[in-house]
Amino acid sequence: MKSQPYKNTAAFVFKLWQREVSEEKISEKEDELLNQWKNQAEKDLDKIHMTQSKERVLSSLELYFSKPVKPTPIYQLKRYAYTAAAVVILLLSVGGILTYTTLFKPDTYTANTGNRKVYLADGSVVTLLKGAELTIDKSFPGSTRIVNLKGDAVFSVTKSKTHPFIVRADGFSTRVLGTVFKISQSGKDKSVHLYEGKVAVSSAGTEVSYLKPNQKWTNFGIAHTAAVLSLTPENKSGKQKSELVSLSFNDVSFREVAEVMQANYKIKIVYPKEMADKRITADFTGGAADDNMEALAFILGLEVHKEDHIYTLKK
Repeated sequence: MKSQPYKNTAAFVFKLWQREVSEEKISEKEDELLNQWKNQAEKDLDKIHMTQSKERVLSSLELYFSKPVKPTPIYQLKRYAYTAAAVVILLLSVGGILTYTTLFKPDTYTANTGNRKVYLADGSVVTLLKGAELTIDKSFPGSTRIVNLKGDAVFSVTKSKTHPFIVRADGFSTRVLGTVFKISQSGKDKSVHLYEGKVAVSSAGTEVSYLKPNQKWTNFGIAHTAAVLSLTPENKSGKQKSELVSLSFNDVSFREVAEVMQANYKIKIVYPKEMADKRITADFTGGAADDNMEALAFILGLEVHKEDHIYTLKK
C-alpha cells in the first residue's frame, strides 16, 4: 500500500472527537485509557500491521478531507466531520476491546466450590483454597514472574535463579526464586508459611523478612507489624509449637504491642492506662521474654518488675 501523509488528517479527526463530538473537555480517565491503548498497541502489536491498519482506516476517510474545487458549505463539512469521527471512534472502540481482551486482559482463576489447581506457563503449580482468586497478566512469565492473589493458596514454584516469582497479596508481597509455601489471608491477619526453599516477605511499614523452611511470617492482624516464627511439631500431640525468631513494630500502639507479646510469651503485662495509645517503634530478635520486656520498658521510660509470669511497668 502506497504511503500517504495522514498525519494532519489523524490529528484533525482526534480533535473532532475530543472537542466537537464530546462537546466537553476530555476527562483524565478518557485520556488515560487512550494513552494506555496507544502505548500498549504500539508496543505489543506488529508495527507493519499497525501502520497498514491505520492507513486503511484513514483511506476510508480520505474523501471527507480531499480539497474541493468549490468551497464546501460549513454544515456539510460538519456533517462529514461527525461521520468521520464516529467511524474512528467505533473502530477504536471495537478494536480496542478485542485487542485488550485478547492481548492484555489478565487471566483470572477462582476456587468457587473447593480447592483448585492452576498450572502456570513456567511450570509452577498454585493450589487455590476455597474462595481464593488468582490473577495473572498476559505477560507472564516474563523476566519477573508476578501474580496477584486474593484469599489463601499453596504455591509450588519452579526454580529460576534469574526470574524471581512474586505473589502480590492484600497489603504484602512474597518474593521467591523457587520454593513451596502457603499464603493465608483472613481479614487483617496475613501470613506466609514456608515449607521448602527461601522467601522474602515485605509489607508496608516493615522491613523485609527472610524465611527458612518451617518458619512463618505473620502480622498478627496488626498493620505495620511483622514477626517470624519458628514452627516445630510436638512429638505426642502432633501440633506445631511456635517460637518467636523476630518481632518488629513500626508506629504501633502500645496496647497492640502488649497483646502480641502476652500471647506469644504466655505472660501478663500490667501498665499505666495512659500508656495504652502511645506509639511504639521497636525491633526484637529472639531471646527470652525478660530481655524483650526490659527493652520495651527502656523505650517507654518505665521500670519493669517481674513476679512469676506477670510483668509490671511503672514510672
